[in-house]
Amino acid sequence: MTSQSWIRRLCAPLVALILIVGPLVSPVRAIEDARKVGVVSFGLFGDQGVFRAEATGAAQVVAGRFETGAIDVQYNSKEGGSATIEALTRSLQVTANRLDAEKDVLFLILTSHGSPDGLAIKAGRLTQTLTPSRLAGILAKTGVRHKVVVISACYSGVFIQRLANPDVLVITAADANHPSFGCQDKAKWTYFGDAFFNVALRRAVSLKDAFLDARLLVRKRELREQFEPSNPLMVGGENVQPLLVARINGSRQPSRH
Repeated sequence: MTSQSWIRRLCAPLVALILIVGPLVSPVRAIEDARKVGVVSFGLFGDQGVFRAEATGAAQVVAGRFETGAIDVQYNSKEGGSATIEALTRSLQVTANRLDAEKDVLFLILTSHGSPDGLAIKAGRLTQTLTPSRLAGILAKTGVRHKVVVISACYSGVFIQRLANPDVLVITAADANHPSFGCQDKAKWTYFGDAFFNVALRRAVSLKDAFLDARLLVRKRELREQFEPSNPLMVGGENVQPLLVARINGSRQPSRH
């Protein structure tokens, strides 16, 4: 047998082995690179049911678009409720403890009435104000590096300065000087919540695309109804967005723990 024949006989099984092993390596690497998203969604103002509906609906949309881990939805009503500052602190920490602090993403959704001082919390007779500095402190203590914070409320832009940085993406329904709209008691969504979560995020390939679509939808609706534009904002998150783009358009079903 010639040396070339030996080489051909030897190479054939090697090629077959490479073809068999090759496909096995890629899925393993994909699993290792996967970013799990922990979702915390709070409807803070109990006197109007729209905030409960929006917190619940937004969490469902995010869970449907990302590879989710822990999901915690809490809300208040006229009789009371669990969506307080103390409960938010606990929920964020519990969710963070189930994530890889460097690899995964903590996704926070807050919906309520807002003011230049922060977010209003109303649970029965209990009233609180969640200020930008208080929320910044709570988030810092979670220990999770990459975060997304979506705040659907009037004047929610006041949170931008304290929260946004390359590792924290902040999306708000309004800037620091304007109200947002659509918080009727029987509604399922506010204007921004409907545009961002219910419409844009369901079809977008990235958070940036979802925000840009939502901002346009909100502006058209506000002008049509002769409201002064709320000017939604998206700031920070340069290190976060690349972690989420690959999964936002996937068909994988969310896992719940």
